[in-house]
Amino acid sequence: MIDFSSVPMSRQITLRTVMRTVMDRGPISRAELARITGLSKQTMSEVFRFLEDDGWLEVTGRTQGTVGRSAATYEITPNRALVFGADVGGTKIQAALADMNGKIVAETAEPTDPRGGEHVISQLVSLNGSLAEKAGLPPERVMVGTVGIPGAYNRKTGRLIMVPNIPDLEGVPLQAILTERMGCMVHIGNDVNMAAKGEQWLGEGKGFSNFVFIALGTGIGMGIINERQILNGARGAAGEIATLPIGADPFDSRTFHSGALETMVGSAAIRDRYESYGGTPGLSVRDIMDSIEAGDERARATISEVARNIAAAILAVSAIVDPERVILGGSIGARPELLECVRAALPLCMPSPPECTISQLGSRAGLYGTLANSIDHMRENLFELPRYAPVETAAVAETAK
Repeated sequence: MIDFSSVPMSRQITLRTVMRTVMDRGPISRAELARITGLSKQTMSEVFRFLEDDGWLEVTGRTQGTVGRSAATYEITPNRALVFGADVGGTKIQAALADMNGKIVAETAEPTDPRGGEHVISQLVSLNGSLAEKAGLPPERVMVGTVGIPGAYNRKTGRLIMVPNIPDLEGVPLQAILTERMGCMVHIGNDVNMAAKGEQWLGEGKGFSNFVFIALGTGIGMGIINERQILNGARGAAGEIATLPIGADPFDSRTFHSGALETMVGSAAIRDRYESYGGTPGLSVRDIMDSIEAGDERARATISEVARNIAAAILAVSAIVDPERVILGGSIGARPELLECVRAALPLCMPSPPECTISQLGSRAGLYGTLANSIDHMRENLFELPRYAPVETAAVAETAK
């Protein structure tokens, strides 16, 4: 954060007001700033001296006017503060640094340390430092970080729960550990929630106040954006739709840990159902999907049954959070064959189904979500700006194409 320790409290408020105005309205001249904020010329000079000396403001142009009357215009220096984001999976970590405008300045991906626990924590700390080095910027410029984890983060206890894919992270106070070791505030979020946040920022959820992102692959999970905010729940487990009592008996001990819905729509269930219909044994889910176009009716029947269960899940979700849009993602969820079947099934079980579409961000949605979450917190804490405000992200959007 900005070091205001040598500045009187009254002046701190003035500094934040100026920075907030420049962030929202820049490029802007001193005269326009004075008009908007009501600050005197002397006060404005003092504020600009502090912010320019500390590298927060830079001249980016001049106003248009008559000869001799143009003035310098200022903007916040984008890379004066950076944010860190990491999407941690069971096999891979994607991590990046972005500046205050959302432009990615350094990015990397590497295998998740299979030893888990402390080794993954050290890996994240190391990634933060190596990314700053890669960007050619000092690591102390990283103001906020967010890490997406395939599990739930209980904000009341400060500990992770339900982390089956990475050993020795269950019960770990990850936020506290990373905040201390990285030297900046680090936030923890569920990976599917972060993907939903990425969709809100750059994807199919942009412009929607209420939508859900459903990731379907080996298993199934959901991120909920409700009134533009991530819905976490009491233990950070909101959206764990794998346990919905759909398609199988929730009291059957065989579904207790993976969840009734997941046992009917996950990749293993798709292969089992296809083979039980007399399909070719040993095919991958991708092969089964591909065979639909070739006229394999067993494959079509399999995916239609999966789609009916997903439609029933969307019906249940709609009764609770009433989403405007449902975004499907994940290795299975992003298949157009499945989307077609889900769209066909929804009107058969609900009168006014939400619009359904496929994520265009693919595997990058979670990474973008962690960066967006970090930018939100930076704007709120550094500039005292409202969270979830639109951020111009042309450079990142270009990367997403």
